[in-house]
Amino acid sequence: MDFTFTEEQLAAAEAARGVFAGVAPDAVPSPALTTGAVAEGFDRELWSRLAGADLIGLLLDERYGGAGLDAIALCLVLRECAKVLARVPLLEHSAAAATVQAYGGKELGERFLARAGRGEPVLTVAAHGRTGHDAAELAVTARRDGQAWVLDGVQTAVPWAYDADFVLVPAHTGASRAVLALVPREQEGLVLAEQVSTSGERLAELRLHSARIAAGDVIEAEGAWEWLRALLATGTCALALGLGERVLRMTGEYTGKREQFGYPIATFQAVAVQAADRYIDLRAMEATLWQAAWRIASGAPGALPAAGDVAVAKIWAAEGVRRVVQTAQHLHGGFGADTDYPLHRYHAWAKHLELALGPAAAYEETLGDLLAAYPLS
Repeated sequence: MDFTFTEEQLAAAEAARGVFAGVAPDAVPSPALTTGAVAEGFDRELWSRLAGADLIGLLLDERYGGAGLDAIALCLVLRECAKVLARVPLLEHSAAAATVQAYGGKELGERFLARAGRGEPVLTVAAHGRTGHDAAELAVTARRDGQAWVLDGVQTAVPWAYDADFVLVPAHTGASRAVLALVPREQEGLVLAEQVSTSGERLAELRLHSARIAAGDVIEAEGAWEWLRALLATGTCALALGLGERVLRMTGEYTGKREQFGYPIATFQAVAVQAADRYIDLRAMEATLWQAAWRIASGAPGALPAAGDVAVAKIWAAEGVRRVVQTAQHLHGGFGADTDYPLHRYHAWAKHLELALGPAAAYEETLGDLLAAYPLS
């Protein structure tokens, strides 16, 4: 296997760095620090700049105005996105649009994807909060009724739900089968109840009560939900990596300037060892991320399904990003808790990414199930 990035993938990352240059983490403190602190909407000006740089339709084919790139390119862009805590639904929107393209059929694609590639409309996915390894675990049910599907159930912690125009909702039909319904935010039978993440972002509990969705807006293809889930989890790993890299750099800059007993504390063995351990975490996060992204992009066979590589990547991302921000707080001392300094924002976002789509323990269980089903020897 060759993990060398292509010129097109590197160009996407370079374009992302240009768009995110000058973007600073927002000043909304974490609810853990300030009760009731909630961010209002996503950064639509930044979203427009991403569209202008052709980064919103990164995974879409050229016939829809997209760049025709792959999961690796998306992860390179998401890595840059997380370094500045960019408040845009780039992962969810890109994953939803790519799933419609890959599994939604020609009619839905032609009706929907050209506009989605421009960020009009905005898409999100109702999948945060559980791994959903088995379709029967999904919180929403779907039943066919003539030329429509009827959805019932509750999905918690849906990101960007108040800002998105459509929510891609995974639902189980029984017999371990899942469908994906493209649900308008103004859909009759859909109700949103506000929730708040550790990062201060406004999430939603999505409640569906006999919501009727036209059959043409429901993806029934086998494997669609599994592919979408893998792409979302891998993208979350890319966000965790970018965040962790920025935090470690902040820590290096601080410890290189902060003096104690006449020397920068970065020269102390105890500080250097902790920083080195976190660097190792980041390299492991990076290696497992690109393995998972490569499996999704190439569809290459392996001893385990791609879900195994995705699980390994998410385990490292969840545990690694937690250790990185905890060490950063420790090495910054009291300064790390100062709400005028951005480290507390990175810590809050890291906790959200650690738990998004399920914690490390959930993916360890998934990996165990896969190893039982696909023994390596």
